[in-house]
Amino acid sequence: MAGHRQCDNGLMEINPPCVVALTWTLKDSLGNMLDQLDDPVEFLVGGDDLLPAIETALQGHEAGAVLDLNLEPEAAFGDFDEQLVFLAARHLLPEGIEEGMLLEASALPSSIADGAPTGTILTITEIYPEHVVLDGNHPLAGMALRLHLKVAAVRAAGEDEVARASVGAGFFRLQAGETKR
Repeated sequence: MAGHRQCDNGLMEINPPCVVALTWTLKDSLGNMLDQLDDPVEFLVGGDDLLPAIETALQGHEAGAVLDLNLEPEAAFGDFDEQLVFLAARHLLPEGIEEGMLLEASALPSSIADGAPTGTILTITEIYPEHVVLDGNHPLAGMALRLHLKVAAVRAAGEDEVARASVGAGFFRLQAGETKR
């Protein structure tokens, strides 16, 4: 694919569009472990799979690179927005709901998440006898993050991956279906 540069050692440099296989350790600003991925997962650089700050940091590197990133909320999952927290009458929600479940706002009665952006995914954060608290913020919103990345592999992106703007990994997406700004 045109546009991909080879390094002197023959390895492909990370430049969009390409696919990177990453492992990582994700911690909050206090060093508490949030997530660890030991087996590489592929992400499209130049698509919707990665946060812009991560894509920028990866560019020009190659397989074997190790990066330590400190991401402030605005470069990660944004600030916590209280307007994305909703109270819903318990009887308006399906039976069998549990804390931590995800619901698509558009699948609920319009009165529940009035004002939620299209495609917002709501997390059930608290359940009371008469009402339920639904949160449309990303679970990591408002948090500064420490990300230790390892690039396991780099390859050219396929035409179908570029057309979809994804290889299917959505860990770093802000919301389902949301694209970068």
